[in-house]
Amino acid sequence: MLQPAHDHTPAERLTEAARLHDYRYASNPLADGTLGAIPGARFPAELHERGITRTVPLDTSMALGCPGPATTPGLCANFVHLRPGDAHVTDANATSQLFFVMRGSGCSHVGEGGPGDHEIPWRAGDLFTLPAKSRAEHIAADDAALYWVHDEPLLRYLGVEATRRHFAPTLYTHAAIMEALQAVMRDPASAKASRVSVLLGHRSFPQTMTITHVLWAMFGVLPVNAVQAPHRHQSVAVDLVVDAKPGCYTMVGRTLDKDGMIQDGERFDWKPHSVFVTPPGLWHSHHNESGHPAHILPIQDAGLHTHLRTLDIRFTRQLTGGGCEVVENAG
Repeated sequence: MLQPAHDHTPAERLTEAARLHDYRYASNPLADGTLGAIPGARFPAELHERGITRTVPLDTSMALGCPGPATTPGLCANFVHLRPGDAHVTDANATSQLFFVMRGSGCSHVGEGGPGDHEIPWRAGDLFTLPAKSRAEHIAADDAALYWVHDEPLLRYLGVEATRRHFAPTLYTHAAIMEALQAVMRDPASAKASRVSVLLGHRSFPQTMTITHVLWAMFGVLPVNAVQAPHRHQSVAVDLVVDAKPGCYTMVGRTLDKDGMIQDGERFDWKPHSVFVTPPGLWHSHHNESGHPAHILPIQDAGLHTHLRTLDIRFTRQLTGGGCEVVENAG
């Protein structure tokens, strides 16, 4: 026999959703599996090398236990394949969008036909960013592929709409990026640096020195025979391999051996225009045994982490006489 629905009093409606947890068992839901760990996912270039014009989300939302598409809790990375002459629209409820041109050429029209619209021409190796409320139509001159990263999963979690534009559409040309990288490589101090790379910034964010207030983007070179020492940070890295020959790879793991190298790690082989995810808090090192230089473009939500003072980048450093130490922000 059906029971009559309970008619909650106003006081009961205010308290019915409240829960009280024992701190000992609720303070770290990641440790006991209640909150899913961020997977070290891989996404091959084959996803954008053939087929129709389309957007392909790099989606791990099922493993994350969150609404999708999402590549990390705060970011969604996508491959956008454009056939010659095709036009394709991208739009997201995001404060920050980043596009890297993996191949091809074309242009992007941003806006709805008003006076504040922008037309951005692009070619392979260029990178551009778009602020909130930036619907874009991309038109390919030849077969093209874009790597598109935005922060819609973060806004979806917060339950908010992006309405304020914190920066204007901005283009970083391949020539300018490579010129800056060459300048870093010519600096004699770079010979002892654990990273040889350019951090892309924007004049609107002088404190975080990042490409947007949420996103962080680095264009780096992995020289021949280089072993870039393990480091870790609390932001998730969504890594695009720009170019590499067989023999380039990243090792990812939780612990280091007595020599400061990753112990019992997982190997991520670099393949051009493929993507892998480096989870937060894990040690990772980059290795080039290919005989050719390689380039990588990690995108992170480190602009947000830097603002919150939670990024916590740490590197290992070899000591004279053997062993290593862990140091903070020793690039």
